[in-house]
Amino acid sequence: MPDNALAPTSIDWEKNVRRMEQLLRLKSFPVAFKMLPDKTELEQIPFLRRSQKKTTLCQLITQVRNFDWTVGADLDDFLFSACPSILGLCDVPEICQDGTFRSIVWVKTKQDARKFEAAIPRLPLGKYEAVAIAPLVYNPFEPDIVLIYANPAQTILMINALQFEDYEVMQFFCVGESSCSDAIARCYQTGKPSLSIPCYGERRYGHAQDEDLVMAIPKEMMTKALAGLEALYRRGVRYPISFAGAEGDVGPMFPANYAGLEDIMQKLKGEGKHLLLAVTGGIASGKSAVSDMLLELGAPLIDFDLLARKVVEPGTKGYQDIVDYFGKQVLQENGELDRKKLSDIVFNDLEKRKKLESFTHPYIYNEFFKEIESITKEQPDAIIQVSVPLLIELNLQFLFDKLLVVYVTPQTQATRLAARDGITKADAENIMKSQLPIDEKASYADFVIDNEGTLEDTNRQVKEVWESINKIRQK
Repeated sequence: MPDNALAPTSIDWEKNVRRMEQLLRLKSFPVAFKMLPDKTELEQIPFLRRSQKKTTLCQLITQVRNFDWTVGADLDDFLFSACPSILGLCDVPEICQDGTFRSIVWVKTKQDARKFEAAIPRLPLGKYEAVAIAPLVYNPFEPDIVLIYANPAQTILMINALQFEDYEVMQFFCVGESSCSDAIARCYQTGKPSLSIPCYGERRYGHAQDEDLVMAIPKEMMTKALAGLEALYRRGVRYPISFAGAEGDVGPMFPANYAGLEDIMQKLKGEGKHLLLAVTGGIASGKSAVSDMLLELGAPLIDFDLLARKVVEPGTKGYQDIVDYFGKQVLQENGELDRKKLSDIVFNDLEKRKKLESFTHPYIYNEFFKEIESITKEQPDAIIQVSVPLLIELNLQFLFDKLLVVYVTPQTQATRLAARDGITKADAENIMKSQLPIDEKASYADFVIDNEGTLEDTNRQVKEVWESINKIRQK
């Protein structure tokens, strides 16, 4: 945690929050929450409001997420000790410790009340003197944690997003009344996301709605959450979640990769002992050079680009489907598809791009399965490399045993693309925007080939990967 409340924020919170709001359609601001070791730091925060009356923590949070205010408080600003004792601003008073307070309403006996108090997570006593709370979107200060109020559907997508990479099961707790302790204090204690159902007090005094849940997220995990939401969005998992129909046939509404998965995997693996190595990367990253090196080492090549051309040659069903939908405007004078014109049509039109993929992908997969069968008849234990330029974008990782990404920096990528295609660097960068950033692709890889250097250096790395794959085969 920064020593100064006004230390520069390490993340462009405005950009990230606006995108998260767009993906989840949140109805209130994500809340930046920061504990201050010195209450005089409140004076350094621009536009901060101090309550003119005694207040509760849930009131302050609501003023931020719904009123668009930046607020702060020290011990003297709170109505009574329940809130500040959770934040470690004061000790738990004797009337609470002996069970009197909770037994008035919430539990049957003082014994139960003492158990209740003992179960409430709290921040360390004396570590902090004040709290600052603000809409995160304004980059107000470097937060410790972020509070997001959302309905159950939005919340499960947030959980899915956080689990997307480096999966771990999430465990949540509920002490009952004083839900702020479950969200805020527990998040501070564990350094992990914490989910809570707003309690009676937060609904009564903080205006939390019946459908609201609140999740506290360590600020370091917010970027991970957004990346997960983006990845799920590309895979069709989006908010609002559309209804498939409880009485209908929901089969066609499942993700396409779910349908007939066992049949697909049988076609991929059959009875052979072959290994499928996907080779991908960004445009102009040097995938073909790496594939040639693997071919020399003995890895037969299946090229999805060649398959994609084959299934739309004149006379094929794929060709006719495309012409019927897009019209003869996408044909060259010789009757073949004008791939450049077709690409220009679908480049900025997601619906038409999806339509084009629906015409070609089933036929590409059929050809893919045929080529695997043909290769494995001759080489049952082959290491088959499959070049798929848009592998990650199309979410096809599940088809392969291992994934190799050919990597160059975005700067090198743009320079090479411009030189290769005779276009400006600005045009090259614009084309690159239609693909996932190369760094994100690399995060999916089992093997990464750095193709920034000489061909000799690339070839050395390819041989190392080849040796690693063969060692895997021997286990």
